[in-house]
Amino acid sequence: MVMVVAGKDRGKTGKILSVHSRTGRVRVEKVNIVKRHTKPTQKNKQGGILEKESPLAISNVMPYCEAIQKPSRMKIKLFEDGRKVRVYQKAPDEPLDK
Repeated sequence: MVMVVAGKDRGKTGKILSVHSRTGRVRVEKVNIVKRHTKPTQKNKQGGILEKESPLAISNVMPYCEAIQKPSRMKIKLFEDGRKVRVYQKAPDEPLDK
């Protein structure tokens, strides 16, 4: 889960649908919805106005910790047995990698 921290959809949360690493953008479900006018095609017989998620800059989203209900940066926690686990900075007991 991520939370949008800047822009018109600030404060909304959602799952990442796709990452465009070359352009530095991500698509988040139910965030940054735009309307596209489409013509009827072989695939889409109906055509019409479709609503879909548009990519937004990756710098405008932040990992969201559901345990504390806040966005948080990540850090790496080292254990005595040599394991490395990504955890939230604001909730170090809550691992991201489960």
